[in-house]
Amino acid sequence: MKALITALALCVATPALSQQATTAPGGTLRVLDKITGTTQDIEFRNGQTQMVGLLAITLTECRFPSGNRTGDAYTLLTVVYNNSADPVFRGWMIASAPALNALDHPRYDVWALRCSSE
Repeated sequence: MKALITALALCVATPALSQQATTAPGGTLRVLDKITGTTQDIEFRNGQTQMVGLLAITLTECRFPSGNRTGDAYTLLTVVYNNSADPVFRGWMIASAPALNALDHPRYDVWALRCSSE
């Protein structure tokens, strides 16, 4: 019983471990046009909007694990189709898990690839 109380006290006293992230100056996204079958890798700066076909893609921020620039990329994106008032996607995409929070569009797919170093 004493061991259980000690273990519980240690668990409560130990802060939760979380991975720290660093913001990169930009990132690279891959866009697939499902109709033509073409892909494009596009470099963005944070806050930049670029047109790809009928999509207006804005990369708000790109983050990576601190101390591991080649680690996973986390990108905050807004994607607007054909000048619509409402975006078809707004949220975080993770390079290692693109299906976790994916753009659901009949013509286009967008993936986060990596954060830029400069």
